[in-house]
Amino acid sequence: MDAWIYILRCSDGSYYVGSTRGALEKRLAEHQSGAFGGYTAARLPVALVFSERFVRVEDAIAAERQIKGWSRAKKEALIAGRLDLLPRLAARTRS
Repeated sequence: MDAWIYILRCSDGSYYVGSTRGALEKRLAEHQSGAFGGYTAARLPVALVFSERFVRVEDAIAAERQIKGWSRAKKEALIAGRLDLLPRLAARTRS
């Protein structure tokens, strides 16, 4: 079964990083309806701005944890597909 990581842009401009097993569309509909309560329910509507499929759910969870720790600039580089910027942005956060 496929697993996904995803980034949602919330109505307040913040980002939510999550992971799910199975159908990404179902999970997005749950967020959009406020079914989970919590962070995204208070910031509706949300928009999917990034997703990546994984074969193993363990890999998706590991990627989610990693991205959650990133700066906003680094998340925005990932969303824009500017993977070339990630090493430089990582170095900036260590300084």
